[in-house]
Amino acid sequence: MITASEAHMTQAGGRTGRPPLTEERKAAIRMEIARAAVDLFIAQGVAATTGEQIGQAVGVSARTVWRYFPTKESCVRPLFSTGIETIATTLRQWRPGRPLQEAFDHLWTTEAVLPGPDVGALLRLTRTEPGLRAVWLQTHDEAEPAFASALAERAGLPADDVRPAIWAAMLNAALRAAVEHHAYRTAGPSAGPAAARADLAATLRTALAVVEAGLG
Repeated sequence: MITASEAHMTQAGGRTGRPPLTEERKAAIRMEIARAAVDLFIAQGVAATTGEQIGQAVGVSARTVWRYFPTKESCVRPLFSTGIETIATTLRQWRPGRPLQEAFDHLWTTEAVLPGPDVGALLRLTRTEPGLRAVWLQTHDEAEPAFASALAERAGLPADDVRPAIWAAMLNAALRAAVEHHAYRTAGPSAGPAAARADLAATLRTALAVVEAGLG
């Protein structure tokens, strides 16, 4: 028996069921699953964590978890990929003749780009969990074309020009190395979240300064 809140008759097919989820709601569910997964991974390890436990933490079934993610390790992908489009947009808007660090300065105070302490703890796990490491590296691999497209657009170069791809690879590697460097040497919240975020922002600024000459 379906409750009144669950019943919904679609005009097209006349079928009874829940209304379809919006893309925004789907993204929100993915992020809820990601945060639940990382909490469990940190608390009890990846091997001891099951899809059922991740689903219970969010209030959904394991079947729903697997509908969104193929493996338990991939559940954390939304946390790793946060900020990719924001970075690409910033690269498109980077004004000629202006320092790269200046273009990014407005981002270092936003949650959309700087990963929180849960992501730092998750990155520390990637050193001993090959499945998580693979997801982290794959996320960066998939970010590179977005960065290359943005840099090509900024430079007025065709999409098949190799230079934006090389610039994107340099920038991508620098950002990944900076975040890892920060995470690996920040073993806990003893310094406080504000100090940790400030340290991460400073590390990212250094990374941008190192690659700026090559980006041109």
